[in-house]
Amino acid sequence: MSCVFCAVVAGTAPAVKILEDDDHLAFLDIRPFTRGHTLVIPKQHFVDLTDTPAATLAGMIAVGQRIAQAARASGLHADGNNLAINDGRAAFQSVFHIHLHVVPRRDGDRLSFAKGLLVRRDPDRETTGKILRAALAGSGTAPPD
Repeated sequence: MSCVFCAVVAGTAPAVKILEDDDHLAFLDIRPFTRGHTLVIPKQHFVDLTDTPAATLAGMIAVGQRIAQAARASGLHADGNNLAINDGRAAFQSVFHIHLHVVPRRDGDRLSFAKGLLVRRDPDRETTGKILRAALAGSGTAPPD
């Protein structure tokens, strides 16, 4: 099996499972950013955001929310959580089976996901907006006016 996450679903690769339902599996990341860092995957193989149905993404978020709540309520003592999907190689996706990272955070933990993010600016936001709106209109996924 070429996809390690599909192997986890099949039970042929080891994982510390956290939660499982008919459609999703959550397990601890083998290279965690923080204690409790969990990955949520659909059991069906999808590569990234471009081929994952919206209902599948919604289910992943719902499972991620439950895990984030558990991280706050448990002995992990999380003060908050980061939820993230790395979409494609350029966005640091390293396993090409869509997955949601749930990263428990503690006040003062010094982990920085977005260092310098607040000082970045788009020099031409209007053009960027037009580009995205045109792409949405062409794909049939444009929001209603």
